[in-house]
Amino acid sequence: MLLKAHESFVLVIDIQEKLAPAISGIDQVEKNIAALLTAAERLSVPVVVTEHCAEKIGHTIQPLLNLVKKDAIMHKKRFSAQSEPQIADRFVSLERNKVVVVGTETHVCVLQTTLDLRKVGFQPHLVVDGTSSRYRQDRDIAIHRMRAHGVELVTMEMVLFEWLEQGDTEEFRELFPLIRNR
Repeated sequence: MLLKAHESFVLVIDIQEKLAPAISGIDQVEKNIAALLTAAERLSVPVVVTEHCAEKIGHTIQPLLNLVKKDAIMHKKRFSAQSEPQIADRFVSLERNKVVVVGTETHVCVLQTTLDLRKVGFQPHLVVDGTSSRYRQDRDIAIHRMRAHGVELVTMEMVLFEWLEQGDTEEFRELFPLIRNR
């Protein structure tokens, strides 16, 4: 049940310019996602970033955009990223079954994507401190619903410690500030 870096990929769902300011607790969510993206880069964990109707909602917020490769960004029109054929194909092409999911809004795109991922055989791990909605109640109910359907709930620190596996490595020394400086 533990996350291994070589079995995981990160999915960042719709942290976009025009939506982000309305999201409850966005500053901490952004900081936790940035930590995951930094660790993913260092540990060779692939990243996929979705943008929902970017022509209306804007692109991924700049601080996160700076942490991902351009080819990681995929555009979608459907709420569930898994229901977009080109994105579903990308997920399969990564040949990793554990999906570390972060993003907004928890009760819409995150929920629908995560449940669809579970349905087709992936093992989604929702980073609860890396997701939010405009309203806290929507976020909380969505998390409860995902958990009831077998989605693993984790925190950013849990993911980092599980990916790192031990504390006496160069990777741990490099990435520990992400944990210490929360």
